[in-house]
Amino acid sequence: MEYQKGMRMNIYVAGAVWVLGIAALAAGVTILVHRYRSADGDGNDAIATVFGVIGGLHAVLMAFVLISLFDTVTTVNEGSHTEANSLVAVYWASDALAEPARGQIQELARSYARTVTDQEWPSMREGAPVGPQGFALLERMRSTIDGAAADTDWQQERKTEAASQLWNVYQARDARLTAAGNAGVSTVVWLALIVGSALSIGVPYLFRGPKLATHVILMASLAAAIALLMFAIYQLQNPFSGGARVEPDAFTAAIDRFEASRAG
Repeated sequence: MEYQKGMRMNIYVAGAVWVLGIAALAAGVTILVHRYRSADGDGNDAIATVFGVIGGLHAVLMAFVLISLFDTVTTVNEGSHTEANSLVAVYWASDALAEPARGQIQELARSYARTVTDQEWPSMREGAPVGPQGFALLERMRSTIDGAAADTDWQQERKTEAASQLWNVYQARDARLTAAGNAGVSTVVWLALIVGSALSIGVPYLFRGPKLATHVILMASLAAAIALLMFAIYQLQNPFSGGARVEPDAFTAAIDRFEASRAG
């Protein structure tokens, strides 16, 4: 918990430094522009038209990227809870099965949850490939469920339920690994974002007319807003790291349930 608070504080500090730094840079450039440019005021209408087109296109692109990244983070968070809850359902369904299948399935479920939290999540956070251990554990669980004896209708029903919930785990796991593999904004999109930001900030310097103080405030505000959105995109591009990262809390809670069930 303290680590998470420290990480959030570091992100807030980094974001403030970036936003204020870009705003200060824009203000400094504005002062230089006012000092060295001519007093000619022609061309403001044409500049406004160009700025409207560039600014509008850039705003649409940034909105699209941000919404897409927010949706990904939300989907990953919901998927992690679906995966963990389905794993718990497999664990509980196996209670009705006879030994040794029951003990094997429950031990495999515990091992899978620990593998996800201790091995897979750190790898996804770093953008590294996820090892095959988790998939191997699910395969062993599937074969154990398939081979479990079911002498009564109740056992057969619970065996079917365990197999169904295990398939949900498979699907949620596949979606999680796909999101981890596709994490990040492509180079082409980053290029468009950076060039669009530079143009959106640079074109207003061509305007004539505003007093120095007014121009400094306007340009600093514009640069700060764009810097803030770019920082948000950077933090959201990997749903397993950054400011809005998804933590393996669902699997930690599942492990606690397993331990409580075993202790009981």
